[in-house]
Formats: sequence, C-alpha cells, structure tokens
Amino acid sequence: MFSRINQDLQAVFDRDPAATSKLEVVLTYAGFHALLAYRVSHWLKAHGVPFIPRAISQLARWLTGIEIHPAAKIGQSFFIDHGMGVVIGETAEIGDYVTLFQGVTLGGTGKEHGKRHPTLGNHVVVGAGAKILGGIKVGDNVKIGANSVVLKSVPPNSTVTGVPARIIKMEGERLPEATMDHINLPDPIADRFEALEREIIELRKKLDNQSRPNNS
Repeated sequence: MFSRINQDLQAVFDRDPAATSKLEVVLTYAGFHALLAYRVSHWLKAHGVPFIPRAISQLARWLTGIEIHPAAKIGQSFFIDHGMGVVIGETAEIGDYVTLFQGVTLGGTGKEHGKRHPTLGNHVVVGAGAKILGGIKVGDNVKIGANSVVLKSVPPNSTVTGVPARIIKMEGERLPEATMDHINLPDPIADRFEALEREIIELRKKLDNQSRPNNS
C-alpha cells in the first residue's frame, strides 16, 4: 500500500506542472487526499474489515468532493487532476498511469448486478465531465474527450468524443506521454459542418456555370 501511495505522489509531479513540492501536494491536493483515503479503505476492505472502509470513503467525499468506492480496483501512478465531482463505482477497474479530470464518472447504467462499472486499461486519459457507463472495457492508451458519454467498449490506441462517444482516431502506437492531454481532440461535428459547407460551395459553382449563357 505504501509503495502505491509513493507512486501516486510521484504521478502528481509527472503530470501536473503546477506541483512545486511534496508538502504542497500532501497538504493541498484534493485528488491526492481522495486517493490516499481510497488506498487505506481498499486495504481495510480487502482484509475483511466491515463498515470502516465505507465510512472513510464517505468522509473523503465530504472533504474532497471525490467519491471512490473502497471495492474499486485502481492501479499504480493514478492521478486525479482538480477532482471535484469525480465518481468511481464499486466494480470499476483502473489500470496503471491513468489520468482523470474533474467531473468524470465511472458509473453503472441501472440496477444490474455483478460487473456493472467500466474497466480502464493503462495510460488512459479521461477529459473533464466525461461519463463512462456500464461494464464496458476501455483499452490501453485511449483518450476520451471532455463531456463525452461512453456507452460501448473502446479498442486500444483510440480517441473518442461526443454524446454518445464515437471513435474519431485510431493509432497503432501508444501516444507519447507529452501528448497525453485532452485539449487537442478533433471535433467530428465541426468537421462535418466544414464538409457540408464545401459541398454547398461546389453546388453553387455548378449552378452558376449552368445558369450562364453559352457564348458559342
């Protein structure tokens, strides 16, 4: 557990340029506080301690605005940026080196039993406000755009965005760590509007050519 906490602390410095010292992170970063509470509550739950793990989870929720169920499974070097409004459900599974931004929900779609929350692979980045719902799988190196609603499994090395989310980019290689952010995602709706505008311009040109008198 303590090695995981050290990895989580290092992850803050690896992915947040605003972090200046360990003392600052330990005292002021709500995402780190919530994750620290989760590591303790998860360890207690794994050792069969009743009630206390859930109580720790609720206390962390009141203090940080981040809710992580003690039974969720979270890998190493996990980072929650800002964090307010993040919800991670009971059967959620998160791989290594994953980043979540504020307002992200890893939730269920109803009152189903069993595996009802998503599984995230390694090196996944989830943009602010995104919702990933149901027992679906998100592959390694996936980027999910802000405010997207993901309802279906996503293959590795993909970029998804939209409501509902659609795959807009697939690559055979993992993205470099320096590009693992969520601000440069393509906008499929804007791209479609641009394509329609180009088609309209071409149609207008054809109509203009047909309406001109034939000099011959």
